[in-house]
Amino acid sequence: MIEGGEDPLYIARRVVRAASEDVGLADPRALDVALAPGRAALPRTAEGELALAEAVVYVATAPKSNRVYEAWGRALEAARDHPAEPVPLHIRNAPTGLMKELGYGEGYKYAARGCPRVYLPQEYLPERLRGTKFYEPTAFGFEKGRRESACSGGRSSRRV
Repeated sequence: MIEGGEDPLYIARRVVRAASEDVGLADPRALDVALAPGRAALPRTAEGELALAEAVVYVATAPKSNRVYEAWGRALEAARDHPAEPVPLHIRNAPTGLMKELGYGEGYKYAARGCPRVYLPQEYLPERLRGTKFYEPTAFGFEKGRRESACSGGRSSRRV
């Protein structure tokens, strides 16, 4: 493509898109590798072409998952369909006595205390969206580890 006259910045943008859309969290490092030539302001130099080639090969050979891309679309659709749903009471901050009396923060599970994986299953969505799954990890690459339930030791259908 470069030899044919394509702008290396266009190629760099396409590699970033592939790293985000096609590789996703199966290999989170792919996005860093894809962004590196542009961050170094190299794409239009001989050195940059080689860095771009490395990014292309890395992204092309990385494990693939478009689950974040799909989840993003579902989340945007839910936000459009339900633009003003209230935040569940148990995840609201309760800085005043009145808020505590109204149930703000009641039953909230704080993952950093005594939980080695920093995620505890609890509902984070408004009532009308409860049970909606936006993101479900694949069994590939980095996402495979994300499928493990945080503190229960088993499998989880985490909602993100």
